[in-house]
Parts: sequence; structure tokens; C-alpha cells
Amino acid sequence: MPVTDNQGSFLNRISIRRNQVFNMENNHEQDLEDLELFQKHVAERFSDLLPNDSSTTTDSPAKDQSPLFSISWYRKLLDVFLCCEAEFKALVLIGRDPVQFSKPPLDRLVPDILDRSIKSLDICNAVTHGLELVRHWQKLAQIAAMAFEQKPMGDGQVRRAKKALNTLLTSMMLDDKENNYHAKVAERTWSFGRRSGAAGNNANNKDRTNGTFRSMSWSVAKSWSASKQIQAMASTLVAPRGGEPTGLALPIYIMSTIFVFVMWGLVAAIPCQERTGLLTHFPMPRNLNWGQSLISLQDKIVEEWKKKEKKGTTGLLDELQKMEKVAQNLVDFAENFQFPAGEEKVEEVAGQVAEMVEICRKMEEGLVPLQQQIREVFHRIVRSRVEVLDVLDQIGKMSTPVPY
Repeated sequence: MPVTDNQGSFLNRISIRRNQVFNMENNHEQDLEDLELFQKHVAERFSDLLPNDSSTTTDSPAKDQSPLFSISWYRKLLDVFLCCEAEFKALVLIGRDPVQFSKPPLDRLVPDILDRSIKSLDICNAVTHGLELVRHWQKLAQIAAMAFEQKPMGDGQVRRAKKALNTLLTSMMLDDKENNYHAKVAERTWSFGRRSGAAGNNANNKDRTNGTFRSMSWSVAKSWSASKQIQAMASTLVAPRGGEPTGLALPIYIMSTIFVFVMWGLVAAIPCQERTGLLTHFPMPRNLNWGQSLISLQDKIVEEWKKKEKKGTTGLLDELQKMEKVAQNLVDFAENFQFPAGEEKVEEVAGQVAEMVEICRKMEEGLVPLQQQIREVFHRIVRSRVEVLDVLDQIGKMSTPVPY
């Protein structure tokens, strides 16, 4: 199922229904129905990200499946995030009485998700820089492939290819904490909004100037850690208890879980500063239907990440893992190259070069759109924060005594 199939009808339904006048009993029943539909959509969308079951019959409709952890797969993951976030905002914010957000448990949960969104902005910036590094690796791989493709293959071309591949592999093998190669590739700064003090605790302390999100440019701090950021996001992830699942606490918990899962998946796939000790498990709701697909995806990411740590590879992104393997094979060929090369060796390396060209083609087609999606996620989170802060502002004004 395409991730946008039900989004429009869901949002329109909530908007129309809440513009009408209902009694409290009808509102409660509609809220439960909308919440059930939201959970259904979350379950379906994440289920569509799972690889096809080998037991699927030919009578079953085929999914438009992308290889797990490929660039195209991560683009679908971000589509899922954007659709879920839009439905969540419609479910929680449209037509709501602001007073609801000042009462337990929302008075605690709303600041939590605001803080989690700030940490997600950090992750988006880190991933964007990581993708710039990946694009640089792609260029090095292309240089090597072009050198190998020249005929006849001589010592000069092989030396040039070997130099590019050694630079590529050396950068890939650097520890995440040491890999400040980003700065050597291009001088860049991160620009994102921050809240002073405890994020979300003071509605009047906004990250905005003249209605826009205030940005600050700053250099990458050596102490910043992607793994610690994910741990902080997951540490306050607690399922609702008692009567809370029938109210707004459950959709906030669902969206918080999606925040953590998506950002965790991005960090695991794409080079980010300090991923050592990246969280390999955080609690998922096994008793809720939408949690099952997330648990299955979590297990697959954990399995691949453990392999990654053993091999010392640069991340879960499928294209990167293939690029690293082919690059090592080509370096081995270059180190043992003698002119003129035997026909069998030339054919063997031609196959490796063709594979590298195909990897670079996929990266050329997918990396820029992926970066654009991450920027879209970033700005969507910013806009949603501003809307929530506006609601908190209304609460603050309602509680402020009118001076005589």
C-alpha cells in the first residue's frame, strides 16, 4: 500500500468532523475511532517496509519492495514518518481545547515530545553531514572506476585508481569519533534551533523570532554523540498506563516511538559522529498491533548493526556496504597488477568495475532526493513544534490574571 493512500481522507475527515458541533459523548466515540484508524495506518505503513515473506503466494499482491537498508528503502521510511506525523498532528491538535494540554498526563508528555523533536533536529543535521561525506566517497569511487575503464589498462591508470580507492577505504574505516573527515572535505556548520534550558517547559521561551524558528550556526562539537542523543530520546519512552490509552497519551506515545525508531535507523545507516555504543534495543509495545512491524524492523536493524560492529564497516546503508566490498577487491587487484594484465584478470576486474559503476549510479540518483527528504523532515518538525508552542501560549494566556 502506498504510504499516502489513506492520509488525505483521514485528515479531511478529522478536519470536517471537528468543525461540526457534537456533544461530549459523540466526540469521545469519534476520538476512539480516529485513534484506532491512526494505529491501523501506522501498522500498515511500517509493515510495508518489511521485506516480502518468502511464503507469499503468487495470488498475493506484490509490494513495491526496495532492498532493505538501501537508499530507496530509507526514502520510503522517511515518507512513512512524514505521513504518520501529519496524521498525528491532525489527531492531537485540530479542534482541541488547549486546556487539555495543561492537565495530566499531557502536561508531562507534551514537553517530552518537544524535547524529543529538538534531538531529532540534531540527528537530521548530523545525517545531512554524513550524506555529504557519502557523496564524497561516491566521487572517489567514480574516479577509480573511470581510471579502470580506460583502454589499454596501464600502470598510470591503475595507480590513479588505487590512490582514490585507498583514500575511500581509509575514510570508511575511521572510527566514527575520529571521522571528522567532514571538515576536511568541506568546511560546514550546523544550523538548527535550540531551546535554552529544559525544552518545552516554558511556553514563552520560544525558538522563534518574528514567528519563524530561530536558527543558530555553530561548529560541530567534539563532544556531540549520535549514540548518546538516541539514548536520551529513548530514555523517556514510556507506554501509557491505566486509563491513559483511551486519551491523547497513546497517540503521543506512538509518535514518540516513531521519532526514536526513525532517527535510530538513520544513525545506524549513515555516518554520524560518535556512534560507538549505539543503542541496540529499546522497548517496543508487543501488545499493540502497530508495534509488531516496528519490532520486526528493529530486530533486522540490530542484527545488521552487530555485523557492522564486528566488521568495522561504515554503516547499514546497502550501497555503502557493497561499495566497500568492491573497493577492497579492486585494491587487491591494483596491488598485484603487472602490465600487461592477463585477459582473465582484465575480465574479472571489468565485472568489479561494472558493479562499482552501478553502485555509483544508484547513489547519484538517490542521495540528493534523500537529503531533500531529510530537510523536509527537519522543517516539518520545526513547523509542528511552533504549532504546539502556540497552543501552550494560549494556555499561558488563559492562566494569566487580567490586570485591573
